[in-house]
Amino acid sequence: MRAENRRSGTLALLVAGAFLALAAAATPAHAASRVSWMKGYAAPGTPAKYDKVGVLKIGSRHAKNVLVLEPGTSAGSAYFVPFAKWVVAHARGWQVWSVERRENLLEDQSVFDRAKAGKAASKSVFDYYLGFLADPTVKTHLQPVPDATVGFARKWGMRVAVEDLHRVIKAAKARGGRVVLGGHSLGGSVVTAYATWDFHGKAGAAGLAGLVYDDGGSRGAPVTAAEATQSLQKLTAGTPWLAFSGIPAPYLGLFSTAGSTAALIDPDSPSLGQSFPLLPAAINPPVPATNLALFGFATDTKTSKLSFAAQAHMGHFDTSTTPAGWSSAGALTPIKRYAAMLSGKGVKGADGTEWYFPQRLTIDTGAVGQGIANPAQKVLGVRATHGRDLPKRLLIYAFGAFGGKGILDAASTLARQSRIPSRNLTLVSRQGTYAHNDPAGAYPKNVFFDRLLPFLAKAGRESSVRSRGA
Repeated sequence: MRAENRRSGTLALLVAGAFLALAAAATPAHAASRVSWMKGYAAPGTPAKYDKVGVLKIGSRHAKNVLVLEPGTSAGSAYFVPFAKWVVAHARGWQVWSVERRENLLEDQSVFDRAKAGKAASKSVFDYYLGFLADPTVKTHLQPVPDATVGFARKWGMRVAVEDLHRVIKAAKARGGRVVLGGHSLGGSVVTAYATWDFHGKAGAAGLAGLVYDDGGSRGAPVTAAEATQSLQKLTAGTPWLAFSGIPAPYLGLFSTAGSTAALIDPDSPSLGQSFPLLPAAINPPVPATNLALFGFATDTKTSKLSFAAQAHMGHFDTSTTPAGWSSAGALTPIKRYAAMLSGKGVKGADGTEWYFPQRLTIDTGAVGQGIANPAQKVLGVRATHGRDLPKRLLIYAFGAFGGKGILDAASTLARQSRIPSRNLTLVSRQGTYAHNDPAGAYPKNVFFDRLLPFLAKAGRESSVRSRGA
């Protein structure tokens, strides 16, 4: 076992102030990629048009091996794009596929796409997605999806996520190489669920070469049957969607996409957000700030008052200028790289967040445990039961950032249950030096990236050996 420990988190959740940095100008951007949609799981009660799962495919079309990445809570496929491009530039023979979950079919990306193409000014973007909230004179704007029209989404839990992912992995395997499954934050719980899921008597991991945990996983004891039942009852009476940090759908995702877009298209202009009547005082900088500075103030570890899930190490708020700007001194994750992850820069029809994240998926995550059958799984219909019979050849890489040693311990427990040898484990903790979003965002120095490359190389070599011996 290789373990590193030093003293030193679905995604970045940008709330109210982050979006409010929108400025008056837009610059052209070129769409480098778009989501490919495939037939997904036929979820009971769901209209067929939503039974789809999307993938952003990055890398050479000739590469046979595929690293499939599952985003975290409220995260979209574009979150991984800068990191994925870096990986495929150095990992020969590998593609990276980033999963776009079905709930993102509910998003209206039309005006964001126009802005990415340089065909919509920032004021138009702001008014369409958010300005109408405070200005009733804005008549043309986003139409949020009413809860009453999507009651079926209350069933979009772990089974739907895993079954959709199964279609993605099947398509990746058809390329003829090896498939490694990774996930960030809650996406790590989906990784464990998939690996231990019962597919007609076989574990999902039977078709995988390895698992990668990016500051996520299934940790702690599963919820009780009573807790699972109570959660379902509450869900039945409420919205299908998670209101993270108290921000209802779809506005959390809109805040994130609009704020990160503003930070990219006009970083140095004075922020309009500080005069916006809905800006929460808690995330309002103490002095006038630029678009980029407001974005950084809301999400950097030193100034953010938001959840750890929003944060990265991006430098510091700079009050030596007026309006206050942003200094990248000491940054681990470049602030504009982080903004690109969330805005979906260069991606048509998608961004790095989910506007509508199913509460049911969060509820079901609590029953996964380490893939051992438990009473809550029976209540929720979770079938993660092969936690003791994963393939012994399986490679596992766990990186602890904000989650630290707990991420490593969960991966070690999963391996130990199935007697996976310690030589198959790569365990790295950077708690105290890496925030929750630094593993995917840090550049050009990134320990998570550095250890991932040899991990993928090992998985690829095993693929070649198996192919020659077949």
